[in-house]
Amino acid sequence: MTQSIDTDVIVLGGGAAGLMCAAVAGARGRRVHVLEKTRRVGKKILMSGGGRCNFTNLYSEPANFLSANPHYCKSALARYTPADFIALVEAHGIAYHEKERGQLFCDESSKQIVRMLLDECENAGVNVHTEVDIRRVSRTDDGTFRVETGAGVWTGAALVVATGGLSIPKMGASGFGFDLARQFGLAVREPRPALVPFTLPTRDRKAFAELSGLGLDVEAHCNEASFDAGMLFTHRGLSGPAMLQVSSYWQAGDAVGVDFLPGRDAAGWLAERRISRPNARLSTVLAECLPKRLAACLCRDAGAASLGEPRLKSLSDDDLAALAARLADWRFQPDGTEGYRTAEVTIGGVDTDALSSATMAACDVPGLYFIGEVVDVTGHLGGHNFQWAWASANAAGQVV
Repeated sequence: MTQSIDTDVIVLGGGAAGLMCAAVAGARGRRVHVLEKTRRVGKKILMSGGGRCNFTNLYSEPANFLSANPHYCKSALARYTPADFIALVEAHGIAYHEKERGQLFCDESSKQIVRMLLDECENAGVNVHTEVDIRRVSRTDDGTFRVETGAGVWTGAALVVATGGLSIPKMGASGFGFDLARQFGLAVREPRPALVPFTLPTRDRKAFAELSGLGLDVEAHCNEASFDAGMLFTHRGLSGPAMLQVSSYWQAGDAVGVDFLPGRDAAGWLAERRISRPNARLSTVLAECLPKRLAACLCRDAGAASLGEPRLKSLSDDDLAALAARLADWRFQPDGTEGYRTAEVTIGGVDTDALSSATMAACDVPGLYFIGEVVDVTGHLGGHNFQWAWASANAAGQVV
């Protein structure tokens, strides 16, 4: 038997942003219903951080986000900070720790964050519905939103779209939120996978095949963005935090530069080794500061890009400078990425020009709001995307 429910606020999506917004709005006395299409809420929360949820970053600030309008996120982030979410976590007695660079994780399980959000919703009188198949969304002449589903019809004065992006489709991700934005006349900036591993063309895969599973710290850069973090060779290409970070700035056809010796005066170091170890082969010397397999590959097995195997005494100062420059800016030419299948987030989304930065409301459609990943605001790796979820959700939840 289908039901017909009239309420104040309908939230589409039971992820981080949706649950947070519902709890904030419910605490203000609003009647709120959350509609989630899958069997469980908070799926991306549960899988994040290796099951411990990197729920925020102590140093999260607007500079950690990408958007066509880099100023858009400032208002929401300023009004709901990492300290605000940490206070909520502590109020629920959840133990946490800082892993590195401000990244905060639960000591025990990401399930605690989902439980916290559900408890907040329950305390605020929010109704959370799962396995709800949304068939049609419309707006009546009086401005009321009508959501028709297989389980019934919900009507309300405010509709919050928190349906996420296209990343990790096996978790239920879809372009529904983008379609809904277009339905109501809002522009959508072309979405693409972000925080995603790179794939390399066949010739490079073969050249670096023996390095699959090998990781090291590097400085990676692409299109003026640079990140000092770990890199991992895979059987298909390049992964690890450094590669995931630069993937958000990469466009098809771009090269990705890697400094294999970050923070080191490579030319000076090689010149010193030329004096102290004149008969040593280049790969032997590089193995002093690089994994042995990588040193050998760069010198002998990287095809046309290889450094060769000279003895150091045969190298001139110009040769050493050229080698140092290569090691500081080794160029990889990805032929693509692993796509939405493994992308942590979606870059692009609902154009911020169509939304209020103070409330997340659609400027030309009263009562319609977009929050979280569906919006054209994408954070760096390390808890920043969750902080955007909390902050944008709070901004909308305070006014719906």
